Amino acid sequence: MAAVMSASPMHDIDLDKLTYEIFSVLENKFLFGYENDLPLPNPTSKLSCHSGRRDLISSCKHNPGAKVRILSIDGRGSTDGILAAATLSRLEDFLRRKSGNPDARISDFFDVVAGSGAGGILASLLFTRGRGGAPMFTADQALKFLVNNHRKIFRSSPSGVLQRIIRSDKAERLFRKTFGESTLKDTLKSILIPCYDFSTNAPFLFSRADALEMDGYDFKIKDVCAATLTARPVEIASVDRRTRINAVNGEIAMNNPTAAAITHVLHNKLEFPLCNGVEDLLVVSLGNAQSESGIGNITSSPTGIFRIAGEGASDLVDQAVSMAFGQWRTSNYVRIQANGPPPANYKSMDLMALTENMLVQKNVESVLFHGRRMVESTNLEKLEMFAGEVIKEQERRKTSILPTVVLKQASAPSPRTSSATTLSTQSSC
Repeated sequence: MAAVMSASPMHDIDLDKLTYEIFSVLENKFLFGYENDLPLPNPTSKLSCHSGRRDLISSCKHNPGAKVRILSIDGRGSTDGILAAATLSRLEDFLRRKSGNPDARISDFFDVVAGSGAGGILASLLFTRGRGGAPMFTADQALKFLVNNHRKIFRSSPSGVLQRIIRSDKAERLFRKTFGESTLKDTLKSILIPCYDFSTNAPFLFSRADALEMDGYDFKIKDVCAATLTARPVEIASVDRRTRINAVNGEIAMNNPTAAAITHVLHNKLEFPLCNGVEDLLVVSLGNAQSESGIGNITSSPTGIFRIAGEGASDLVDQAVSMAFGQWRTSNYVRIQANGPPPANYKSMDLMALTENMLVQKNVESVLFHGRRMVESTNLEKLEMFAGEVIKEQERRKTSILPTVVLKQASAPSPRTSSATTLSTQSSC
């Protein structure tokens, strides 16, 4: 391998130049909305050997309408993921009805899923491969899983430092029983789940793409779920034991992982070759309702400050993403979130009744430089509209010559004895 690398230094330099040009174009489009792309290298230059890659990138302009579909699920909130789970159950019902397929799953209609905290648990339940190759859980089953196991996963902290933390003993047994030895390589689509690594004092993002690229980044799903939920540092290791992190709650790292998911797609031309900017995305971001530490009940306790900071960070991400989408923010980006804190007596209410009440509330949109505004459509109406757009993209792909998504696939289902991977073109996913 060393001989090969030393024999082609110019090839590596040229590839780096091409990569720089591509990323510059993507960053300019995403961050600043520039219409004029940076010029790609001259085809007569030494980079002409990469003309095939360049032609694939430029073909985006001749394939209008192609969109990568992203599902993002928040962590924090007063419902511990129940609102997001109920929203996903409704979304799956809409997708089944509109597609005419009674067995349709959420994972059939999304290319990327990102989830933090309780959102990471939902992402794992819906996108981990089960028996026969289908997802382990339907959205309705995932909702029941959170409701039935709520006390095993969450509890009140006696010290009051955090209101809800993982119950390591019961939760770890639950995750072990649910996911077994499944790893990130066993997920059906591109998955992103964050935690905070105390070893490096930086966010750490569990990624299917990274797991397929290097064994040192492949982790067991049960460990990923523990890492993104725990409020107490827990050491976990990759499957090959080469990578170790001292993980704590993903909500600290990124409570709203929408921006991370968008950045992942825009900078991953191998799996998303036709995505040039936010106009080529369909994004739904699911919140989990404000906590009682919100407006009107601000406290100086660590719990209140932590929750306010987490919810403020989620709102900031929502604002930034809305600004990035610009003219496409009403058609390509939907945020489902309660438009206020829960009722004063919410602790005595049934969780399902609480979430149903939030779903029929008016939807709230971020407005450029003007905070947020309530719109005429309810959260459910917005969700049904988005389901229609997702179905349209699914139908478009059936007649498209060029694949919108090219996912890297593991060569064999788990349990594995080999880390070999192959490229698989999925034009219908």
